[in-house]
Amino acid sequence: MGTTGEQDQTRRFLQGRRRRELTREERAALAAVMSPPVPIPARRTIIRRGEEVRQSTLLVSGFLCRYMDARDGYRQLVSVQVPGDFVDLHGYPLRRLDHDVATLTDVTVSTVSHDDLTVLVERFPHLARMLWFSTLLDAAMHREWIFRLGRLEAVGRLAHFLCETYERLRVVGLAADGRFDFALTQQDIGEACGLTSVHVNRTLRRLREAGLAEMSSREVRILNIPALAALGEFEPDYLYLDDGEPAPA
Repeated sequence: MGTTGEQDQTRRFLQGRRRRELTREERAALAAVMSPPVPIPARRTIIRRGEEVRQSTLLVSGFLCRYMDARDGYRQLVSVQVPGDFVDLHGYPLRRLDHDVATLTDVTVSTVSHDDLTVLVERFPHLARMLWFSTLLDAAMHREWIFRLGRLEAVGRLAHFLCETYERLRVVGLAADGRFDFALTQQDIGEACGLTSVHVNRTLRRLREAGLAEMSSREVRILNIPALAALGEFEPDYLYLDDGEPAPA
């Protein structure tokens, strides 16, 4: 277990999203039940669909995804998780997941047992509401992903995905001035946006030629945030940001 006091593995949890509402005692209590950070290599499935889960996972660094496999072998990402996210907190009441969880990059994670969570939420009702708030954010992002996949063309899907990722990383201190580290492959992006790798490559070229965004092997540079947000019909209200900074869109 972690020691008392706010540990590094929990400092990004809900950062920019009402995290300031947690008291020092609540933050210390959450940190105290988290395991020390554990490294996991890229491209590893860490939770299988249907497996019983007895702990919940907080992503400390790197990128994870939740995904589902179609019968034809095609993988659809249903979320991309960034540092500070509880990846499977909904598994606490459900006891199992209806999807798989895998690492996209090398990651570090910290876990909390469901027995410890039970004690925690009974002792701190307000913290329990904040954990619930975290799962509601997941649901809000899922609805936005449904909109993106169902209503936007390829260039709009990619623009929306890049804007969302930038905002989520910005509020946890991992993006600024339109730049963020991003080691996902074009196949990963395609699986998140419902596109082939070839289509992703072609669409990235369109964004670059239009002066909107550039992507190298490990970095994304958004060159015109308002224009990219307009192209992707991105409105950040569903992220429920509360970091005191104006949203770029």
